[in-house]
Amino acid sequence: MNETRILADFCYELKLKDVPEEIVHKAKLCLLDYVANIYGSLELDAVKSVVTYMRSLGCDGPASALGCGFKTSIPGAAFINGTTAEAIEAQDGLRFGGNHPVCAVMPAAFALGETNNSSGTQLLEAIIVGYEAADRAAASMHPYHTLSGFLPTGTCGTFGAAAAAAKLLKLDQAGMLNALGNAGYLLPISMAEQLMGGYTIKIVQGGQAASAGITAAGLAAQGITGCPEVLEGSSLKGGFTQITSKVDPKPERITERLGEHFTIEDLYFKPFTACRHTHGAAQATLGLLRDNRFSADEVERVDVSTYGMAEVAVGKGMPENGTIVSAQFSIPYVVAACLIDNELGPLQLTEKRITGSDVLALSKKVFVKADDELNKIYPDKTSSRVEITLKSGEKLSKQVDIPKGDPRDPMDQNDLVEKIRRFAGNRFESRIDKVSSMIMDIENLKDIKALAEAI
Repeated sequence: MNETRILADFCYELKLKDVPEEIVHKAKLCLLDYVANIYGSLELDAVKSVVTYMRSLGCDGPASALGCGFKTSIPGAAFINGTTAEAIEAQDGLRFGGNHPVCAVMPAAFALGETNNSSGTQLLEAIIVGYEAADRAAASMHPYHTLSGFLPTGTCGTFGAAAAAAKLLKLDQAGMLNALGNAGYLLPISMAEQLMGGYTIKIVQGGQAASAGITAAGLAAQGITGCPEVLEGSSLKGGFTQITSKVDPKPERITERLGEHFTIEDLYFKPFTACRHTHGAAQATLGLLRDNRFSADEVERVDVSTYGMAEVAVGKGMPENGTIVSAQFSIPYVVAACLIDNELGPLQLTEKRITGSDVLALSKKVFVKADDELNKIYPDKTSSRVEITLKSGEKLSKQVDIPKGDPRDPMDQNDLVEKIRRFAGNRFESRIDKVSSMIMDIENLKDIKALAEAI
């Protein structure tokens, strides 16, 4: 018991000087990756529509809509910046929580940090505690929170956003605890049905969580109280983990090795713009193209063998009138796009590309099935095997057990700066070197407003 209180005390007490150097470095890498996702997401019409609507509300303010060229209200900026973190589906993620903490934590931290003239050190502290709050809440119910119908990026992300916001608002221990308690009351439901159905409202879950987290912390600063057992719950059975999981949660994961092991260590980065469950197939397909000379026109059939969770989550083909969300969560689409374009980045997720007759026709030749042997080694390994049968009868096969970006096959600083370049295209080329340098030296930045404006 008292998991919420213990987590709140940790978030309140954390100082960057006490954080291991490798954790600080990983937080900087998360910042680099965040910028890549912002730039890439701005390719999508759905994102442009969200930005247009939010700007139409006429809420002038002090917080930057990152990469968009204007400022707005604090919650408005958090909503936009959370949407751009999420929409391209290339955000960081925690395999053991099924969540993407960046989508809620970073937007909340930037919106408040910029307006409060926070330093780079303060921003890093907020990011680190925000990731801990979001990840540990998600891990305590994984995978049953998702299987119960929720998306933890939005639900659990709100706790992360609230912790980050409370840190930047310099709330005391009671304030931090109330911020988490308030977050549990304000957080979005984040229905998994929206994702599985391919509805584009899915892309705003990070923005909604970031905005709600800021509100939770702001209300706590004004003395509004929330349940001090919001995560674990009490005998009343109304705690967050108690009501959002069909299987008994494990609240002890919220505090397990807290302060000794940082969940940010376990985060993966994504080189591709699609659900992580598709990445083994994407990487294997691109590897076969690299190692063999053939064109998409020569492909007769593609068989993808994978683990059971991937078959359920992303094994389906593209439906008629499919959306960017449908494409991001479809191995057949992902493999077809890789075969034709020899790439899987922002341009493969634009509304124009996902309706292309060539990629849709080829996607119908891709068949996905669960493999018993691959399922046995899941979740330690998220393996996918791609076998391509050419019209000549030749068969090409490749298996990927640990997709690129996993901590066991990491993406380093150079990889992530290259990801920024690849996702930015020609739109932000002049900013990339400056932004990357500022991020990697951010602990020496006196005011993060300079970074927000540079992005």
